Amino acid sequence: MVPQIALSKHGPDVSRIVHGLWRLAEWNKSQREIVDLIHGCLKEGITTFDHADIYGDYTCEDRFGSALAEAGIERSTIQLVTKCGIKLVSANRPAHKVHGYDTSCSHIIASVENSLKCLRTDYLDLLLIHRPNMLMDPREINEAFVRLRQSGKVHYFGVSNFLPSQFEMLVSKLDVPLVTNQIEYSVLDLDAHADGSIDLCQKLEICPMAWSPLGGGRLFRDKSERTKRLRETLTRIGRDLGGASVDQVAIAWILKHPVKFVPVLGTGNPARIAKAVEALDLELSTDQWFEIRLASLGQDVP
Repeated sequence: MVPQIALSKHGPDVSRIVHGLWRLAEWNKSQREIVDLIHGCLKEGITTFDHADIYGDYTCEDRFGSALAEAGIERSTIQLVTKCGIKLVSANRPAHKVHGYDTSCSHIIASVENSLKCLRTDYLDLLLIHRPNMLMDPREINEAFVRLRQSGKVHYFGVSNFLPSQFEMLVSKLDVPLVTNQIEYSVLDLDAHADGSIDLCQKLEICPMAWSPLGGGRLFRDKSERTKRLRETLTRIGRDLGGASVDQVAIAWILKHPVKFVPVLGTGNPARIAKAVEALDLELSTDQWFEIRLASLGQDVP
């Protein structure tokens, strides 16, 4: 059973593994199958669901929301996360003429209103700015966040893909705390160690969320020497751990870090979800963690 974890001293509590709906539109599931998927996640203890307005060309929130309404789940027992700030050129957003970013107060509030409608809920547990905007005005973001919190439409706020300098700049201008930074992190994506993202999260005592914890599937599909080397190392360590699979060891590697990453699992396969939950019980040694790091980077620590 997946335990709960507080993202920061301010909250919120989320499940230690989050279910990500980025590819919901690609899974070609019926509404009944999505309902079953939601119930299956809850049975495993996964109570937190991660969205973004743009997922599935602006369709995933609505598909999930329709299934959620049918599922008959008490709203207080789950946590809904979504993101905004990216504008795609899409037939579903005919007013968008250029692929760009918009973090204006009006756009953030309009995005939230639409997400609430699509998800069939009256509040979001967590709203994230999807990517740092080159034209970001922190005063606009602050106004939006304050208004959304005062109205009860969003309970907590964070960001996604922000570098430390961008995070620190924004948090210094806000009247509400940022409780997380959702960043790409896996055995194939270790930039967060070098760019200071993990260091800042530890300094501020916030838990980062890790998107693409299995490298977006590259860990299984990619045929490069690097990925082959990683798979061989993960397989060997999995045997040493009593028969754990490659994906389970890769997730356990993320969970080993003391910053307390919260992986966002982007699969619609119930069996893979169950395997990810089992990874919570794996205990990698420090030596095993560094073996995997070496296999990924191809070079030892200095």
